[in-house]
Amino acid sequence: MSVRRELGNTDFEVGVIGLGGLGSATVHALARRGVSVVGLEQFELGHVRGASHDHSRIIRRSYHTPHYVRLTAEAYRCWRDVESEADRPVITITGGLDLFPPAAAIDPADYRSALAEVGVEHEWLDGDEIRRRWPAFARGHLVDDEMLAIHAPDTGIVPPDRATALLQELAVANGADLRPLTPVLSIHPGGGEVEVVTAAGSVRCGAVVVCADAWTNRLLAPLGHRVPLTVTREQVSYFPVGNRQDLSIGRFPVWIWMDDPSFYGFPMYGPAGVVDRIKASEDCGGPVVDPDARGFDPDPEMEQRLARFLNDLIGTGLGAPRTTTCLYTLTADRDFVADRLDDHPNVVVGLGAAHGFKFAAWFGRVLADLALGGEPGADLAPFALDRPGLERGFDRSSWLV
Repeated sequence: MSVRRELGNTDFEVGVIGLGGLGSATVHALARRGVSVVGLEQFELGHVRGASHDHSRIIRRSYHTPHYVRLTAEAYRCWRDVESEADRPVITITGGLDLFPPAAAIDPADYRSALAEVGVEHEWLDGDEIRRRWPAFARGHLVDDEMLAIHAPDTGIVPPDRATALLQELAVANGADLRPLTPVLSIHPGGGEVEVVTAAGSVRCGAVVVCADAWTNRLLAPLGHRVPLTVTREQVSYFPVGNRQDLSIGRFPVWIWMDDPSFYGFPMYGPAGVVDRIKASEDCGGPVVDPDARGFDPDPEMEQRLARFLNDLIGTGLGAPRTTTCLYTLTADRDFVADRLDDHPNVVVGLGAAHGFKFAAWFGRVLADLALGGEPGADLAPFALDRPGLERGFDRSSWLV
């Protein structure tokens, strides 16, 4: 439920800062409702300095709590609405495996019970059945007779580069004003509006949504707020596979290795140049960085660790990878942020905690509701700025989800 803010003497009803996946979805959700909205991005649209670029992200129903499992239904529904509006596909269904080796660091019971409570279709498979259904796993030695896995048939891929661009396109078609290469220097709430100071001048908005990810605290700190965050530099690698048809969509699933370290990967997917490769990565394996000072060159040690793991998982025969980097912006509990500042309720903060892109279309609607004065509701209580989990201190084991 949202209450429309009046434009009054402001330039826009709502300003959105940051046009990655969450910010672009928020601009789209607002513009689609007929709200006067401006989106401000410090870099070019589709830039590679943050977390919403590259060709693929996992979308899945399997999660560690019933709350997240229920939200995944909304994520799929909201992306399907985007597909319908654009008359273009976004989600590619592949099926997915959560692979639990013996004594895995991630407890499979949490996932099984969450899926069962919400009533989501899934199967519990042993190593023999995994190897039978997906022969590529029989080439390596990690999927042995002691392996167990959750198979979720609805798991698939959302392309962050194309999906973010599509959200921006739809937003503009609905009247949004998008301004790339417009760094926001500061925000000043007061008198029922927010002055947004940019390198190109000031914009006055009735409300502001901060979707600045790794740069969030640079805008909040002058207001006396700080979200405890850790920013890491991660990397993904694309390995050429030749004519390995058992790694194509329909023959190979999206997979997640549910242990520490945790790895994940995809079947062959993407545009020319990567469609004959498989993508894989280590989750939360990179160093802590300053988002403005980090490098873009691959870490050879991380690349080699990933290559060794893949060889153990699906056998040898993979070529030298092509590797790219991205940023993870992590909360201590790895839960999202979707809330207003308590002393400035027309300033809204949204953070995906390095697993939010699959939820981006849902996030956009929720952040739009908050910006327009809607009530957060029970679904957003776990993502509040005053929750204890944000302040409990960083422990890498909390990021294993």
